[in-house]
Amino acid sequence: MIQQLSWKVGGQQGEGIESTGEIFSMALNRLGYYLYGYRHFSSRIKGGHTNNKIRVSTTQVRSIADDLDILVAFDQETIDVNYKELHDKGIIIADTRFKPVLPEGSHAALYPVAFTEIASELGTSLMKNMVAVGASCAVLNLQPSVFNEVVTEIFGRKGESVVEKNMEAIRQGYDTMTQQLGDKVGVMELDQADGQKRMFMIGNDAIALGALAGGVRLMAAYPITPASEIMEYLIKKLPKVGGAVIQTEDEIAAATMAIGSNYAGVRAFTASAGPGLSLMMEAIGLSGMTEQPLVIVDTQRGGPSTGLPTKQEQSDLMAMIYGTHGEIPKIVLAPSTVQEAFYDTVEAFNFAEEYQCPVIVLSDLQLSLGKQTVEPLDFSKVEIRRGKLTKNENELEELEAKKYFKRYEVTEDGVSPRVIPGMKNGIHHVTGVEHDETGKPSESPSNRQAQMDKRMRKVKKIAFNNPIYKNTPHEEADLLLVGFNSTRGVIEEAMGRLEKDGIKVNHAQIRLIHPFPTDELLPLVQSAKKVMVIENNATGQLANIIKMNLGNIEKIASFTKYDGTPFLPYEVHSKCKELI
Repeated sequence: MIQQLSWKVGGQQGEGIESTGEIFSMALNRLGYYLYGYRHFSSRIKGGHTNNKIRVSTTQVRSIADDLDILVAFDQETIDVNYKELHDKGIIIADTRFKPVLPEGSHAALYPVAFTEIASELGTSLMKNMVAVGASCAVLNLQPSVFNEVVTEIFGRKGESVVEKNMEAIRQGYDTMTQQLGDKVGVMELDQADGQKRMFMIGNDAIALGALAGGVRLMAAYPITPASEIMEYLIKKLPKVGGAVIQTEDEIAAATMAIGSNYAGVRAFTASAGPGLSLMMEAIGLSGMTEQPLVIVDTQRGGPSTGLPTKQEQSDLMAMIYGTHGEIPKIVLAPSTVQEAFYDTVEAFNFAEEYQCPVIVLSDLQLSLGKQTVEPLDFSKVEIRRGKLTKNENELEELEAKKYFKRYEVTEDGVSPRVIPGMKNGIHHVTGVEHDETGKPSESPSNRQAQMDKRMRKVKKIAFNNPIYKNTPHEEADLLLVGFNSTRGVIEEAMGRLEKDGIKVNHAQIRLIHPFPTDELLPLVQSAKKVMVIENNATGQLANIIKMNLGNIEKIASFTKYDGTPFLPYEVHSKCKELI
């Protein structure tokens, strides 16, 4: 019995690789195992190597594994590209169709199985992925029947015969592999899971669900990887609550439409990736100057320009904090788990209305598209707060003749009263140029300073619970590990290994990027001998932000990775050992 398994399926894009991983992992999730999946895919519709690596465990996991137990190959390229991940006792299950060959130096065991031939005999070669799933079952000593529920759910609408043919493909894959394995059947059998029901979802689905729970009724967006799943989810769900998704002509229109909808009193947002955010910068400035709520989700990917559209990177950090011309108040949140992605998205809409400014929910490709086991969400934690929005015009004071409502009134907390347009006694002017308290354009130096000071002071302190996720077992640590977004899982795993090496390690994952939580992080930095900041970009953007806000430059080191792939636990472990 083993506690963890690392399984990967690979082939050409459009060949059913994603669905193979989906069916395999869904069934194991329903048995109660914890899973973490990461897809490597090309920026094209069809063709090009793609793979889906899934980690299965009896305990929670939040990162992909260092090595590989089982590789399922639909072509020789999959073997050539991925065989080095296999440990010495690893297994390759390959389609006989392409006459698989073990690369020189590989110690893995190769088992050819006629995926395509068996599937074709059953009616269509498209079922070859089901044969591959069945072959994998033999290695794990999983009975094909565990897939009944998943196969029925996926193919049931096509009729009972289609369901039965797919199940037969799994059974024949299992029987064929069983014959080859002999007494090695179940050589990688997993210890029994706890049988608990948990969700299995990607970060984008959690963000979309968070928007829905947070009262969103309009999403304006333009499709882009890796953000499109947010849009796709809400296209199905928003109409059920009287909302809508509008696909705009570009990201400029998406951002300005979201601003206009929020101005009208409707919670609205947009989601994009780096190239789309570049186009939105002027609109973000408009939100800041007109003090209109605006939530934007940025799912980071490899840049610049078109860059690496389908690969992992965390290089939008500086742009999200300092992007747009001039100086405006802004809030940047960075959830580090799928659960946080849900709750932080809800909170983003509250912040946008409470502080009347743009709020950016920062994700990255690994968090947005990595599919993982998620404990049930607690909807009792969802709260909708609309700040100083007056919803009843009877609450507004009578205006004197020809006077306007002080929409941009200078207040002590920096947040001005807000009304829905058209309300009696709420008439005001809205413009992107500097303005007085009623919104009328003004170039007065004293007014300019008063309005700037008002806008900037409203985000001096953000009432955000747990702006830093902390795992700090030591009062004085040899090493403090710091990251943001999806690096949390790999840092947690590396931390455990370092502790076994006798190194005292603390961990801080930054969830509120801007305004920066200096007071919360500074004591952790001061009590550590060294600090390692781990991030997927070339220039150490988070490390530089920490230095700007905290100082302590001499003890802060960077570990950066920007080749388009996520960190692996051994990489972080090894780098930290070097530093110590």
